[in-house]
Amino acid sequence: QVQLQESGPGLVKPSQTLSLTCTVSGGSITTDYYYWSWIRQPPGKGLEWMGAIAYSGSTYYSPSLKSRTSISRDTSKNQFTLQLSSVTPEDTAVYYCAASVHLVAGPYLYRGQGTQVTVSS
Repeated sequence: QVQLQESGPGLVKPSQTLSLTCTVSGGSITTDYYYWSWIRQPPGKGLEWMGAIAYSGSTYYSPSLKSRTSISRDTSKNQFTLQLSSVTPEDTAVYYCAASVHLVAGPYLYRGQGTQVTVSS
């Protein structure tokens, strides 16, 4: 059973860079055809796909967030990381990491429990 766990600071100041890590267990992030995504849910809103890194290392980003988003991986630790720059209070959300197969942005086979990130001074 693949399990994903998000980690990172729960509070980030405006204009700073948000950095979150997803640790994967029970499977490898280099397994063929798997895509590893970051998604978020602001309070009172629906889920928003932010971007993904493929089993091959290729990256994909939401057009609306592309200029501020970077996703990378550490295969030795079986982790992938989200960096979101120049954050504002509108980036306050529960952030999830998730895994899908064959399709970049879902449907998701596995998802972490999520981590709350608040952007505030």
